[in-house]
Amino acid sequence: MNNKVIIIGAGPAGLAAAITLAEKNIAVLVIDEYLYAGGRLLGQLYEEKPGTWWNGIVESERLVERAKAVHVEFLLQTSVSDLEKIGQMWVIHTTKGAFRTQHLLLATGAAESPFPIPGWTLPGVMSVGAAQVMTNVHRVKPGKRGVIVGVNVLSSAIAMELQLAGVHVAAITLPPTNLLTEGYSNPLEVMTSLLHVAHMAPSPLVKIGSKLMKNDFMKKLGITFYPKNGVKMWDIPIMLRKAVIEIVGKNQVEGVILATVNTDGSIVKGSEQHIKADFICIAGGLYPLAELASLAGCPFHYIEQLGGFIPLHNEQMETNLEGLYVAGNITGIEGAKVALAQGEVAALTIAQHLNGGASNHDIKLAIQAVEKTRATAHIQFHPEILAGRQQMKQIWNESVGSLSIH
Repeated sequence: MNNKVIIIGAGPAGLAAAITLAEKNIAVLVIDEYLYAGGRLLGQLYEEKPGTWWNGIVESERLVERAKAVHVEFLLQTSVSDLEKIGQMWVIHTTKGAFRTQHLLLATGAAESPFPIPGWTLPGVMSVGAAQVMTNVHRVKPGKRGVIVGVNVLSSAIAMELQLAGVHVAAITLPPTNLLTEGYSNPLEVMTSLLHVAHMAPSPLVKIGSKLMKNDFMKKLGITFYPKNGVKMWDIPIMLRKAVIEIVGKNQVEGVILATVNTDGSIVKGSEQHIKADFICIAGGLYPLAELASLAGCPFHYIEQLGGFIPLHNEQMETNLEGLYVAGNITGIEGAKVALAQGEVAALTIAQHLNGGASNHDIKLAIQAVEKTRATAHIQFHPEILAGRQQMKQIWNESVGSLSIH
C-alpha cells in the first residue's frame, strides 16, 4: 500500500500531525499497536488551575473525531517490526503487511524505565504508568492501598490521579541505592526534580517551601532536616529520607520493608519497618521510545535533560535522513501539549515538501508555538529542558548544518 504520509504512533504528536496534514488534503495513515488512539493522553487527568481540568480521554476523543472528520485512516492493534529505505521509499513492515511512503513520521512517544527491587516479581507489582492506565482508562483500581517507589514528576502526578479515583496511596518513597537507581535514590537530586511539581500541591506550606529551595545551600539544609516520615502533598507522604528495600508477600504483594536513608541515600541500619500494601508501583521515569528511528539508521545523541538517547533532528522535526521526521516524546520527554505542538510543526514541514500549502512563515510560527507551550507547561519533566533542546540544536548545526536536507 502506498500513502503520501505514514505516521507511526497515535498519541498527541501523531494525532496533531495527522489532522494538520489531512486538513491540507494530504492522505494520511496512522499506525499504532494499542487498542485505541490517544497514546499517553488516555491516562492523564489533573487540575491545571482551580476549576480547570486536563482530561486526557476527552482530549483524545476530540482529536480522533477531528481526524476522522478529515478522513485520516487509522490502523490500530498493529505492531511495526522493521523499517527500511528502498530507493526513495520508506518500507514499514507490520503485523498487517508492508506499507510504503516517501514521508514517514515517527511519533512513538516514551516508555517507562523500571528498576529491580527484591520481591518485584510478586503479583501486584506494576509500573506507575500501568496503574494510571488501569485506573483512568479501564476504570479498574490496581488495589486498595499502594506504595509508589520512585519520587519524580510522573509518580507525583499519577499519585494524585490515584487518590482522585479513591485509591489510597500510603507513601511515595525512594528505591534502594544501586547501579540501576542512581539519581533516583539520592535525596538531594530527587528534591531538585520534585520542585518542578510543587506548584501542583494544595498545601501552601509545600508551595512556599519550594520557593525557598532555589540554591544548593538551602536544598542541602532542607534535605538534612527533611522529616523522616515525609511531607504530605495531596495527603500523600512524600518520603525523601526513606527507601523501599524489599517488597514482601507470599503469593502476592502484602507490603514493603522501608528503611531510613542518610542524605547520600545510604541505608541507616536498624531502621527497617513494615508497611502494609496490596499493590506497588515502580516509577523509574520515562525514556524516548526510539527503536524504530534506530532501525531506520538515524544517528543518536545522549542528552540527559531530554531523557536519554535522542534521534538527531532539527526544529522543523526533520532527521538527517530524507523523508524521515520525528515529533513528540521520541525527541525528548515533555508533556502532551508540547507533543501536540511538535506534531503540527512536523506536519507543516512535510506539507511543505509535498507542496501542500505550508510556507516557511507557517513553520516558523508553529515552532514559536512549541516554544511558548514549553515555557508555560504545567508539568516539566526536567528542570533543564531548554538546555537540552539547545544542545540538540547545536549538534544538528555542527553535524548537518543549516542547509536543507531535501
